[in-house]
Amino acid sequence: MSDTPHVPMVELEAGLEAIRQSPADAGALMMIVRRPDSGAREVLAEGELDLADGLSGDNWRARGSSRTADGAAHPDMQLTLINARLLALIAGGEDRWPLAGDQLVVDLDLGAENLPPGTRLSIGAAVVAVTAQPHTGCAKFLARFGRDALAFISAPEGKRLNLRGINAKVIRPGRIRVGDMVRKLDEL
Repeated sequence: MSDTPHVPMVELEAGLEAIRQSPADAGALMMIVRRPDSGAREVLAEGELDLADGLSGDNWRARGSSRTADGAAHPDMQLTLINARLLALIAGGEDRWPLAGDQLVVDLDLGAENLPPGTRLSIGAAVVAVTAQPHTGCAKFLARFGRDALAFISAPEGKRLNLRGINAKVIRPGRIRVGDMVRKLDEL
């Protein structure tokens, strides 16, 4: 799928401490990625978070979900956030970060202890709430980042730290920009 070699487990494990050093309460929005169609990615300098559509122009609603009875988009999976330090470790250059498929790349501790479901995060003018829907690795993640990366995020420590990322939903719409602070507010 790519000419970029996959990172071996020994290097992933060596990079874990840098991920653990992610800010707990306030970090930066490093990248916004809109997915207008399946497999397509648009890196944005700014975007609009909407109550009905999540990231405006993203295909979240049209894509639907296997986790709903009728196949409609899952309301608790509007947005996905992933840790920038994890992406830097597994993907290499920022040009490969959009391959993860997450809309918001943040420098923030996404671990379950730090951001339990219900935690609200302010991002620019918007507020999102972390949901309980798990965000897991898939065949696309495996193909793009390799078997070791999938094992790394799926191991007990990877799950505890939510290395694959977290799901969230918009609870206050607003404009977001790369460089905005992502601040932990509180739990609902």
